[in-house]
Amino acid sequence: MTTPTGSLGTVVTVTANPSLDRTVALRRPLERGAVQRVATMTSQAGGKGVNISRAAVAAGVATIAVLPSTDDDPFVLELRAAGITCHPSRPSGPIRVNLTLTEPDGTTTKLNSPGAAMDDEHLEALADTVVENAREAAWVVLAGSLPPGAPAAFYAVLLSRLQSVARVAVDTSEVPLAALVETLDAAAPQLLKPNAEELASVTGGDAEKLEADPALVARVARGLVDRGVGAVLATLGSRGAVLVDSTGAWHAKAPSVAVASTVGAGDSSLFGYLLGDLRGLPSADCLALAVGYGSAAAALPGTGIPQPDDVDAAAVAVIDLSST
Repeated sequence: MTTPTGSLGTVVTVTANPSLDRTVALRRPLERGAVQRVATMTSQAGGKGVNISRAAVAAGVATIAVLPSTDDDPFVLELRAAGITCHPSRPSGPIRVNLTLTEPDGTTTKLNSPGAAMDDEHLEALADTVVENAREAAWVVLAGSLPPGAPAAFYAVLLSRLQSVARVAVDTSEVPLAALVETLDAAAPQLLKPNAEELASVTGGDAEKLEADPALVARVARGLVDRGVGAVLATLGSRGAVLVDSTGAWHAKAPSVAVASTVGAGDSSLFGYLLGDLRGLPSADCLALAVGYGSAAAALPGTGIPQPDDVDAAAVAVIDLSST
């Protein structure tokens, strides 16, 4: 673990619905209704924002994880032991447990529980904690699902509060993503990170066609940039990722890796982009670093968070799509 220096700026991550992630690696392909032996089982404090904070600590970037929990919860203690500064807000119940099943060929099945319901008082406390910690941040990352009880527009409203405070990256899906896109004219993030399915859900496209056609992804993402989003980083699984911002559009091909688990790969990709930005790299190089991080994560078992030495951005081929 690299000691964070803070010289690149602080990344504040927000995990509104954290989870204790248990990963079960199977010895053979999953068979419904059968009894199967487990190769390994791991458990760790998780959630999309937490994963990004883990990657930040590994890369020597200062980070603060904001999440609903008690200060002495084993979840928080585990994160602090890993070098992550935690600023919890008052929880409404216990942290949920998510179960991931991974097969020998890398196929991943996730069983996610909903989490404890939060009322307006708990949500306001969480939002206030985020804004308070964002004042000295280089980036604030709003990541993952919302807990039961949270309005669909929670991220959109929080984004409006953060607009004049810090740059904001958002990685969410389904109703919270739709609510945020609906209000882009009022407040837009500096970075939006959908996958093909999520991008299709808010643009009316076809997820399979998008994943197979980076040029189409670039054209569709351009519409979100035209509405105020600073940059769209669209991850396409084994096909790499597409980045669109005000200066151009690029596709990065993922290097060939033996996939162990895709859990956390998108989170690592997002951090790779942020790391490139914090280093002052050009957009295309930020994209290469994002895909390098995502590919390195996919090669690790469980919710694998790459160390910087695991990442080979030089192996990532970047194609300029600006003229397409």
